[in-house]
Amino acid sequence: MSKRILLLLTGDIVVAIFALLTAFLIRFGELPAPGDLTRTGTVRVIIFVFIMIFSSFFVEIYNLNRYLGGKESAARISISLLISLFILSCFYFMAPLFVYDGMVLIFSLFIFGTLQLAWHYLCYISSRFSGFSRRVLVLGTGPLAQQIGNLIAAGNQNYVLSGYVNCASEPLDVPPQNIVGNEERLYETVMRARAHKIVVSLSERRGIFPLQDVLSCKLSGVEVVDAPTFYEQVTGKLLIENITPSWFIFSHGFRVTALLRYFKRMIDLISAIVLLLLFLPFFPIIALLIKLDSQGPILFRQDRVGEKEKKFTLYKFRTMGVDAEKDTGAVWAKEHDPRVTRLGEILRKSRIDEIPQLFNILAGDMSLVGPRPERPEFVNKLKEIIPFYSERHCVKPGVTGWAQVQYPYGASVEDAIEKLRYDLYYIKNLSMAFDLMIVLETVKVVLFRRGGR
Repeated sequence: MSKRILLLLTGDIVVAIFALLTAFLIRFGELPAPGDLTRTGTVRVIIFVFIMIFSSFFVEIYNLNRYLGGKESAARISISLLISLFILSCFYFMAPLFVYDGMVLIFSLFIFGTLQLAWHYLCYISSRFSGFSRRVLVLGTGPLAQQIGNLIAAGNQNYVLSGYVNCASEPLDVPPQNIVGNEERLYETVMRARAHKIVVSLSERRGIFPLQDVLSCKLSGVEVVDAPTFYEQVTGKLLIENITPSWFIFSHGFRVTALLRYFKRMIDLISAIVLLLLFLPFFPIIALLIKLDSQGPILFRQDRVGEKEKKFTLYKFRTMGVDAEKDTGAVWAKEHDPRVTRLGEILRKSRIDEIPQLFNILAGDMSLVGPRPERPEFVNKLKEIIPFYSERHCVKPGVTGWAQVQYPYGASVEDAIEKLRYDLYYIKNLSMAFDLMIVLETVKVVLFRRGGR
């Protein structure tokens, strides 16, 4: 998780607690006694803080791709407060012991919203000052260096480009005016540019990598990373074109332990059972609508490739006509696909067609979160074209996943490459906290109907 997100989250947690205490002071003229902060009091504080952070996350307050602006930030925070008020009101009726007085709640929400807006704006202003930005020096001038330079210039993170360092035999694909030195005097160039980080972006390192100078920079406190690692840090996906097998072996991550698999499986089983109990009453209604809309079975069965490239049968509510691929064979789904029925369009956009995959979770073929399982016909083709494509099968496929919430529905080889970047990033950084974040993102994707076809 980005350090900036952690900074915003930490500030919002402090602001939430401060808002609660201030509202208590305004309402009763005194701060809560120490006894009020024990047992139910502590639970009430935790509930309030969690709901405020969840609502903020839900309306994408922590979106770092761009600054939202004062008006949009205020609008999103207002929506977040309304969501928080609704959830906390539900808590009040269900468990009044864990919710504060109504006036305390209103005051605390108003104070939190005001301070949150000020805190986020302060963080944005401070990140614009050069003294708070992290200066990056790119070692190389070739196409890879150009890609990293463009990534920094996009401004998605708190980085500024200090310039490029030219190395012998490297092509010149970057603006000449941005070259600030060469590899022979790298240490002096780094000190002169006051760079915080060096990104090694050489097309070929053998024979030209300035080992001693880079080592001197690292021992002087300058962070040194390679281009794939920097790309991962900024974008949340992997630069698979410039990754070698040794990078997979020696990089941090890619450790899916037996204990992690066990906890993940337990959560999958509990989640699948709870969700099935919630959705089972609606199954007859959905089945009836499918039958009335078009002839054919209610459930659609299709072979998919799962963990360790084992095939399994995936279940979905049918959204296409019978024998939709009889004449064409296996083809990518596309926007406004004529094979999709009228009801199928609604089921796909709302992701209701995915609900039967909960049975796949119970059977152990899938997980709640993981890479999307692909069809065998496409897997065989993609393995020949895309490097490291098979590595996505080292974990169970998921009903939802990092690629699904970050990228629209894939319908081509190019889309498969882009989604693989996210899938490998997920496997590299797999954790229960990451899974929880993906589930929360999935809720937003479903409600706002993003990316379905």
